[in-house]
Amino acid sequence: MLRWMCGHTRLDKIRNEFIRDKTGVAPITEKMREARLRWFGHVQMRLLEALVRRCESLVTRHVKRGRGGPTKTWNETIRKDMMYLGISEIMTKDMAQWRQRIHIADPT
Repeated sequence: MLRWMCGHTRLDKIRNEFIRDKTGVAPITEKMREARLRWFGHVQMRLLEALVRRCESLVTRHVKRGRGGPTKTWNETIRKDMMYLGISEIMTKDMAQWRQRIHIADPT
C-alpha cells in the first residue's frame, strides 16, 4: 500500500525501509508489539477474579502437537516484548507510565 501511495512498484527495487522513512510510518513489528503490550496492560488492570485474568493461567494438557519445535505461548511473547523494551510487569499499575513506555512513535 505504501509503495502504491509513493508511485513505486517492486520492479523499482526500492527497499521497504526507505519507503517507510519517506512516508513516516513505523515498522509493523513495532506496532504489533505496542498493541500486544497495550492489551496486556489492560488485562493486568483487571481484578484477579475477572474472567480474562483467570484465563491467563489456563494450561492445556495432553495436546498432541505437530511437527517442529514447541509453539510459542502468549506469555512468552509478552515477556520477550517487555524485555526488549526494558519494562516490567509492575509498571502496569501506573497506566500513564505504561502507555508512555510502550508507545512506538511514528518517525515523522
